[in-house]
Amino acid sequence: MLKFNLLSLTVLTGALCAANAECPVSLERARKAYEGRDFVAAIESFRQARQECPQPERLLLPLARAELMALRLEDSLRTLNEALQADPGNLDVLKLQGDVLYLLGRESEAEMALQTVLRHDPRHQDARYALGRIYYQQKRLGEAVAAFQQLVQQNPKHYRAHDNLAVCYAAQQKDSDALRHFLRALDLVHQDHREYDAAYANAAEFFLDRGEFEKAFQLAAEASERNPNAARNFFLTGKALARLEKNDLAIRWLKQASEIDTNYQEAYYWLFQLYRKVGKTEEADVAVKKFKELSGKPRPAR
Repeated sequence: MLKFNLLSLTVLTGALCAANAECPVSLERARKAYEGRDFVAAIESFRQARQECPQPERLLLPLARAELMALRLEDSLRTLNEALQADPGNLDVLKLQGDVLYLLGRESEAEMALQTVLRHDPRHQDARYALGRIYYQQKRLGEAVAAFQQLVQQNPKHYRAHDNLAVCYAAQQKDSDALRHFLRALDLVHQDHREYDAAYANAAEFFLDRGEFEKAFQLAAEASERNPNAARNFFLTGKALARLEKNDLAIRWLKQASEIDTNYQEAYYWLFQLYRKVGKTEEADVAVKKFKELSGKPRPAR
């Protein structure tokens, strides 16, 4: 949802710098910083470029994206509002505004922004996908299913829509529909979108919930290989191993999950249970203490 379009910035750089030779250095610095996920540096470079380049309003959208990725949500919203004043009909700005409003907890406003995009362009895939995600998070499963169905009809290779449609069907206990879309998502990401590990993790969770632990382990382990920085992937692998009674291996995976994300409450709960099961009392006490400490805190969405 928040992927930055570096090609658009390259085109923009050429358009701006053709008129002013002083701005390419800042724009290239911004591009490299964003690509390297140094979003604070990207923000600084975009702001510098706005002072150096002609048509600085054209830099508002990439600046807002960098601010969003740096979790400077209020700054991003202000930048987007400024962009809409300059170009009220810019659907990409409206779509990003919807994302930011949702993250700020202003869900009804986010929904309105995304629906505005779709009224002007019913085929705007990013806006419909974001709207479907909002519906899913709000447990409006029927509306979420409708949104993702429209997406896969419009674009049968929309792997994220297939994955999310499967998750919605799973929540509705429509397992055959869920499995069909999980398999389609996995087929689409297997070679061409290796960065999208969520399809494997979501399918693993589906099989875990239905007692098919060997399948769950294989899928979760693949998710972990594709993205070794995601605690959820290691947690799901460890949970599957625990269900398969492979306790020592499960502990290793769950420990890794807790090291990646020290606030992963569920990982500590399972570590407590497994340490107690294998007779490691001291380790169990440490894990349950951490679990209880986290129990009083809000649980982040995973």
